[in-house]
Amino acid sequence: MTRGNQLSSLRLLLIALILVLGAFWVGSRYGPRQTENVEARRGGEPAPGPLLTTSTPASQKGPLTDEESINVRIYRQASPAVANILTKATEYNFFMDPVPVEGAGSGFVIDPRGYILTNFHVVAGAQSIEVILGDKTRYPAKFIGADQRNDVALIKIDPKGKQLTALPLGDSSLLQVGQKVLAIGDPFGFQSTLTTGVVSALGRTVQTSETTFIDEAIQTDASINRGNSGGPLIDTHGEVIGINSAIYTPSGTTAGIGFAIPINTAKLIANDLMTEGKVRRAYLGVATIPVAGWLSEALDLPVQEGLLVESLPKGSPAAVAGIRGGDRAAQAGMRRIMIGGDVIVGIDGQKVANQFDVNVILNRKRPGDTVTVTIYRGAKKLDVPVKLGERDGN
Repeated sequence: MTRGNQLSSLRLLLIALILVLGAFWVGSRYGPRQTENVEARRGGEPAPGPLLTTSTPASQKGPLTDEESINVRIYRQASPAVANILTKATEYNFFMDPVPVEGAGSGFVIDPRGYILTNFHVVAGAQSIEVILGDKTRYPAKFIGADQRNDVALIKIDPKGKQLTALPLGDSSLLQVGQKVLAIGDPFGFQSTLTTGVVSALGRTVQTSETTFIDEAIQTDASINRGNSGGPLIDTHGEVIGINSAIYTPSGTTAGIGFAIPINTAKLIANDLMTEGKVRRAYLGVATIPVAGWLSEALDLPVQEGLLVESLPKGSPAAVAGIRGGDRAAQAGMRRIMIGGDVIVGIDGQKVANQFDVNVILNRKRPGDTVTVTIYRGAKKLDVPVKLGERDGN
């Protein structure tokens, strides 16, 4: 055998040895594991799946709890009538350049013709209003009117022949602390969001600005956040008992204290706007200044708190009833005032110390109602019946 043939044979032998060793290594690395580490199964038995718990079929699950059933029922009934209200307006910056401003809030359909209740502050100053209902249909809306003092507004859409779902309105005077309530709205733009809670307190007067307030407010711990304003607060009968309006919080999000406008207040306002195009507001007709503190002492008045009547418009209800205004001028600090008039200390047995107190009392009255105004004329205390008139505007 030649040297070349010998080398060729050695190479073939070496290649064969490498292949045998490689096959042995592959078999030991990737081949079947030792039998003692393998779980035996009967022939035809399926391999086990991943170790996850499978859900119980719906037919085998128990029924919803009573509370869950109420939540589901109310949400299904009410959500189609809850509106997401989008507004657009134009403001001007420091350089008087126009700046577009967009806003959002909630509302709810109260009449199949397309009337929607919301908060005044949701639509205040809006140049255009768009409504998105629970079924995602969009409608342009027009502003019908508002009661700014009570923060209630009425807008309207044209359903164009579509049958709208309208929410039934309840009686907020029948509410009790502890009742379950549900709020539906569009917090932070998340449409048709449901939160639940209870009536936490009743009968509070919550001042929301110098001239606006929620009288006989419904306090609730149902979460009310930005965007919920104007949405309905609903009882377990599916009836609206309030309009979600304000939250008390230092952080801008819910802190478990929300306030709703009683639906009885909103019903009167909505009825006035739909039938007469304006809100009918009771009017007393007096111009007054509070006399608490040093002014009472300086004028030697018989009371420490009350409202000094400076003047009365001619023919006003108070003037017709005989209440008197000031008859001489005096300087009170930086202001010139009229003194010598009657001092009002109460209306219908409720103490008044400032104009806000008067506004709260008159807010519960209607034009034509008669109230008893308690006054001091000098040192003499008198009760004067006054038939209230009707005030123009808000």
